[in-house]
Amino acid sequence: MLKILIVEDDALLADTLRHMIELNPLHSVTAVVDHGEAALEAAAERQPDIALVDLQLARGTTGFAVAAKLGELGVPCLFMTGKAPSFPLPDLALGVLAKPFSEEDLVRTLKAAEDMLKGRQRLSLRPSRPANLRIYAEEGPDGPEEEVAIVPRTGARTLKRRIESWWQHRQARGLEAAE
Repeated sequence: MLKILIVEDDALLADTLRHMIELNPLHSVTAVVDHGEAALEAAAERQPDIALVDLQLARGTTGFAVAAKLGELGVPCLFMTGKAPSFPLPDLALGVLAKPFSEEDLVRTLKAAEDMLKGRQRLSLRPSRPANLRIYAEEGPDGPEEEVAIVPRTGARTLKRRIESWWQHRQARGLEAAE
């Protein structure tokens, strides 16, 4: 069973997500919260397998900060947002599902996430991933054209180290001059 934490401040969308997820008897929603502190409390208390995290949250919290803190607790995240970042964030999340999405998109996304979490290779018999899902581990630092190895998440890296690593990579490639 895949235990899922929903971190979404739009109450109607959060409730809809809960119902769509729980249509699958192999999935359960451990909690629905609308801000970072509640997400951390729910994760510590209920130990979800994955968190679906909106990037814009209540009480001035961002999904990036929530994902970093959940990662330190060992809870992988999958972003849900209407405006996906143009660059991959593999240290913060498994990927991003762009809004709006359908029930079928969510089902296929959760299946892909579950396969990743359990180390299963994608089988050709399974439905393809939705077009609005990006899996960060399959992308390079500047987009999908580069390959990267999947590195297990340890949760030990801080957000500051992630940003420093990203900046060093950009400097090494000479990308800071292009901006």
